Amino acid sequence: MLSTHTLALHMNDSQFNPLFNIVLIHPQIPNNTGNAGRTAVVTGCRLHVVRPIAFDMDEQAVRRAGLDYWHLLDLREHESWSLFMQREQPKNVWLYTSHATRAHWQAPMQRGDYLLFGNETSGTPDDIHTWVANTFGADHLLRFPMRDHPACRSLNLATAVACGVYEGVRQLSGGTECLPL
Repeated sequence: MLSTHTLALHMNDSQFNPLFNIVLIHPQIPNNTGNAGRTAVVTGCRLHVVRPIAFDMDEQAVRRAGLDYWHLLDLREHESWSLFMQREQPKNVWLYTSHATRAHWQAPMQRGDYLLFGNETSGTPDDIHTWVANTFGADHLLRFPMRDHPACRSLNLATAVACGVYEGVRQLSGGTECLPL
């Protein structure tokens, strides 16, 4: 397990090689973004926030949810999806969506993969769904199994991020109790 000191060293290192890249597309609730940031820190991931967003990243609710981890966060903010794509040029992407048929645990994840999550009310824009399916294949659209009931339409964004990241941790840790470094 990484100590806070070790995490700080990794997060401030220009050669930081994140376990995963967590991508929040147009998030609307600051607490969810803060919690996703905290998950990123404790798992050695990088957090990307793609604008527009419905709050100010300096809002107290974001930092309160991130607790005292926020200064350790490797955060990249992108003004738009096109600027995100231009800067990052992701090699492997997984889009978590309630419209997919493949369970998240069926995805063979690799270090450095980009895990995409849409916003809390409208999900991921259709053009991004199409891009993922056309570029990587429909098997890169993942869902979290849920009850088949109209009231059960999605998970909380921060919960979904944690589920997706920790499935990747499980796969890459080789059955150990340690994070893959």
